[in-house]
Order: sequence, then structure tokens, then C-alpha cells
Amino acid sequence: MAENPSGNEIQLGAQGRLVIPAALRKALHLQPGDRLIARQEGDALVLERREAIGKRLQDRFRHIPKQTSLVDELIAQRRSEAAKEAAAE
Repeated sequence: MAENPSGNEIQLGAQGRLVIPAALRKALHLQPGDRLIARQEGDALVLERREAIGKRLQDRFRHIPKQTSLVDELIAQRRSEAAKEAAAE
């Protein structure tokens, strides 16, 4: 993004619409019809491509060996917790 945030100030339209400045659209290679995911981070609004989110998630879990099933681990953990709760009753 540009280094000067005030140079990219935008105004929220009457129906909640935002217009991304042309310089930012060009720098980010955004085209008409591109879909962005909007999320809140603290007091900030973040717009991001779905592909970027997918890549970030893949990078986050890349260290996990492919033969490891996180689903199986979660199910085993939940079963263990349920057994402990049942034993405590």
C-alpha cells in the first residue's frame, strides 16, 4: 500500500459503499468484479482476496506433517474430555 495513509482517504457512501482509489486498485491488481473478504481487526476494516486468506492459512499449518490428521486429533481430544466428564459425574 501507499506509505501516506492520508493520501488514500475514502468516504463511505450513503448506502455504505466504498470506492477504492485507482492507485490502490492498480498497485493491488484489482479488477472490476474481483471479490474481497471484509473483516474487522480491532478498529480496522481489512479487505482481502480469498486467495490471500487461503495462502495465509496454508502457511500457518505448513509445519504439520501431511500424514497427521488434525480432525482425528480433535475427535480424540473431544472423546477424552467427554470420558473425563462422564467419569466425574
